[in-house]
Amino acid sequence: MSITAAVKQEARALGFDAVGITHVSGENIRSAADDQRNSPSLNSETALPQRLFDRLTEWLRRGYHGTMAWIERDPNKRADPGRVLPGCRSIISLGINYLTEHRANEQPGYGRIARYAWGRDYHKLFDSRLKHLEQLIHRIAPDAKTRSYSDTGPIMEKAWAERAGLGWIGKHSNLVSAEYGSWLLLGEILTTLDLEPDEPATDLCGSCTLCIQACPTKAIVEPYVVDATRCISYLTIELRGDETAIPHELQAGMGNKIFGCDDCLDVCPFNLRAEPTQEKAFQPSNWSLAPDLNELSELDGTTFATVFHQSPIRRAKHQGFLRNVAIARHNLKPS
Repeated sequence: MSITAAVKQEARALGFDAVGITHVSGENIRSAADDQRNSPSLNSETALPQRLFDRLTEWLRRGYHGTMAWIERDPNKRADPGRVLPGCRSIISLGINYLTEHRANEQPGYGRIARYAWGRDYHKLFDSRLKHLEQLIHRIAPDAKTRSYSDTGPIMEKAWAERAGLGWIGKHSNLVSAEYGSWLLLGEILTTLDLEPDEPATDLCGSCTLCIQACPTKAIVEPYVVDATRCISYLTIELRGDETAIPHELQAGMGNKIFGCDDCLDVCPFNLRAEPTQEKAFQPSNWSLAPDLNELSELDGTTFATVFHQSPIRRAKHQGFLRNVAIARHNLKPS
């Protein structure tokens, strides 16, 4: 069995639903943009780091990152895996399906939480499995260097996952899998091993614009481009401050959403064929599936920390979460 086959077999055994590999060319990023800067496809073998850099810097120039200053730090490094792990030759992209059979309670008085946050924090689940997979690589190839991330490092993981065949980046800027729809959480291992690459995924969005039409705050400003400062996920999770930090028009568009948003994902036709996950960590609790807005508005800091201590919802912080709940309660009142 080849090293590539062994890595994929172990990844499946560890519970990863999707695994693919892409080759890293090691090309240097130039300061000038190339001719393909505006192309939505990132599948070409040549100059992918360059095009990632160009698209990232243009996105930053437009101010679409809002207050997320960490994205501004060293765009060259974020676009080029070789600057994260010197000598990087391959990226192993991995995905776990988080779709459950449950439906959120949409009755008046309840908030809505994005599906990925219904269960336990996925970072810990990924970290454990990624470390086990790295250990296998080191046993097979002791001289190999690796570095792993689960949405925590300076890696543009959706673009590399697309190149590795896990899916394509849809017009909502999220990865879409022909098998798992929009419900894959991503992680990756960078390695100096020269592994056998998979075929890149093909963009199957076609002329469909359902995700763009579904966005309640018009955050998808053009196909494949999201203005984070208008995105409900950014507003309810990343943005700090009280209610005055969010423009009134965007507050109205938030509806009953108190942590993240699935609207652009829910309408994607490829989700009609997606099968629910078997992963227990993603099964919802009563707090996440049917969050009572009146009860949540009374949460003190200690109770918030206790209820959500294993949940991604902690990222919003106590005050930010209460702000989101207050906006949702206001949106439920008759105008």
